[in-house]
Amino acid sequence: MKIFAIIMAGGVGSRFWPKSREKNPKQLLKMFGDRTLIQQTVDRLKGIVDSNDIFIITNSSLTEKIAEQLPEIPGCNIIAEPFGRNTAPCIALGALIAKKISPDSVSIVLPADHLIKDEEIFRKTLTEAANYAYEKNGLVTIGIPPNRPETGYGYIQVKECIKINEDIEFYGVETFAEKPNYATALRFLHSGDFLWNSGMFIWRNDVILDEIMINLPELYNEIIKLEPVLFTEKFESTLESVYSKVKSVSIDYGVMEKSNNVYLVKGKFIWNDVGSWDEVYRLSELDEKRNALDGNVFTETSHDCYVYSPDKFTALLGVDNLIVINTNDALLICRRDQSQEVKKVVEFLKMNKNSDLL
Repeated sequence: MKIFAIIMAGGVGSRFWPKSREKNPKQLLKMFGDRTLIQQTVDRLKGIVDSNDIFIITNSSLTEKIAEQLPEIPGCNIIAEPFGRNTAPCIALGALIAKKISPDSVSIVLPADHLIKDEEIFRKTLTEAANYAYEKNGLVTIGIPPNRPETGYGYIQVKECIKINEDIEFYGVETFAEKPNYATALRFLHSGDFLWNSGMFIWRNDVILDEIMINLPELYNEIIKLEPVLFTEKFESTLESVYSKVKSVSIDYGVMEKSNNVYLVKGKFIWNDVGSWDEVYRLSELDEKRNALDGNVFTETSHDCYVYSPDKFTALLGVDNLIVINTNDALLICRRDQSQEVKKVVEFLKMNKNSDLL
């Protein structure tokens, strides 16, 4: 069984403005440790997927930087989408390429910007999931047992456990749920049968393409036009033509919520999609005032704050639960519980054509 990895790396990380920018988004930043998030994503695949079998799908403004950060990945494996079209077209493209190389292969599909600890358990989970997907001809996703009523994640409700192998548990899937309000998230937590939707998938490439053909026929009919031009000089121009016609749709909405062939493997490793500055605070080392500080920072009678200010002295007096991000050309201050709304600043800058701050 040949295994590929498809890493989705086209996001702009708008919730991490002003540190994350369009030309240097979250996945290319060193959020934790001395390796960027995309480097950590590739590192975690060692021993499972050969570097020659890793494909990274991104946008044209990031291909050069990704190539610099990941010299072990062949340059031809870093593919630029001409337009952002959400996850379904990206995944269809990756599956088509992998299937062309090896018709009955399996792909592991990963976002480029997640934080995962307990990496040996993660690798074991991926290996068992790949074997299951290959044997069952099913669509496998990874669900994370929730430890709090999180409103920033989608959820997956599972049926009974159908297989346990090497402590790795597989379940049937009842339903997918969008990001809930707090009361609903609390109910999900207490129910015991809802898990966080990690956005990671494992499947045979021919199986996911068949599911796309059934559930997203318009997308399939366009993407399949790429098959005869893969690895030729006509690929880029054909890709642009195809992407100009396909609609933006997520793989969850377009396929996973509709298919009767979906399974969940429980992820027993520490996982976080690092979706906001508040998440960075939660994952950071805290001082005696429960502050997380990066830079020369003074926090008199201030508590529960995250401050990033590596180049400027920053002082906080008598404030609590704040996010303060101080870069050389912009300053963000918000309550920690409002950190999911930072993307609205990016929307404002786009509307007002402040491209130098994007």
